[in-house]
Amino acid sequence: MAAISIRNLDDDIRNRLRVRAARHGRSMESEIRVILAQAVNEPDQPEGLFATLVDRFAAAGGVELDLARRSTRARSADLDQ
Repeated sequence: MAAISIRNLDDDIRNRLRVRAARHGRSMESEIRVILAQAVNEPDQPEGLFATLVDRFAAAGGVELDLARRSTRARSADLDQ
């Protein structure tokens, strides 16, 4: 296994890591390993805008629209002009 040293880590970040590790019942080193593993296991391809919006607003519920039936048949576009 590899070892990594992190220099110039802000004291506030170190303190927040220490508190987070304690909340999860882990050592700081173990907590950092978990954070790094989660960071690199995220999907490489970001989701599309539609999927992102659906996920974000899913808790707000959806909207069901009553679509009116067509009274005339759909026509194809006239491209000969």
